[in-house]
Amino acid sequence: MAGEAGEGDVASAPSAASLGSLFLAFLRITLSGFGGTLPFARQILVQERAWLSERQFVEALSLCQFLPGPNVVNLSIVMGQRLRGVAGALSAFSGLVIVPAVLVLVLGELYDRFGQIPVIDRVLNGISAAAPGLVLAMGFQMARLFGRVLRAILFMGFAFAATGLLQWPIVPVILALAPLSIAAAWRAR
Repeated sequence: MAGEAGEGDVASAPSAASLGSLFLAFLRITLSGFGGTLPFARQILVQERAWLSERQFVEALSLCQFLPGPNVVNLSIVMGQRLRGVAGALSAFSGLVIVPAVLVLVLGELYDRFGQIPVIDRVLNGISAAAPGLVLAMGFQMARLFGRVLRAILFMGFAFAATGLLQWPIVPVILALAPLSIAAAWRAR
């Protein structure tokens, strides 16, 4: 997230967010997105709260995608730590996971009891179709930030072709492309 201040960057001081506001922001993110919360995280963290600029969000998300674990969980910890230290990381993480954990436990129990009913299966299949659409929409929004930077477009294309078309495992693709894209960005500066 450390980077140069640029157009649209927000210089948030560590006191910009209280522990309660971090908890509530990530609670709202988690309650907004069933099947995909990253678009809502971007909207709340960048557009509404202005805790990050577009570029800072992309940089933070890029780091979080590189780390093991769910991206939005990593993002909650990174944002909380950035704004309020370890207590902020715990607050943001708690806001993100408490309600879904309870919901998953309850829904898991209900699915065990009623999951074999055909109408329930059809409803779940219909709901699951929305998740890829949310991810694709956020991908287009993030790609827009890079505009016409050929280097960024090439690496996006390589990553898509390798994982989406060739079905290669994502970890080796990241391990191959990450150092190359970092070197290309460094060289360009």
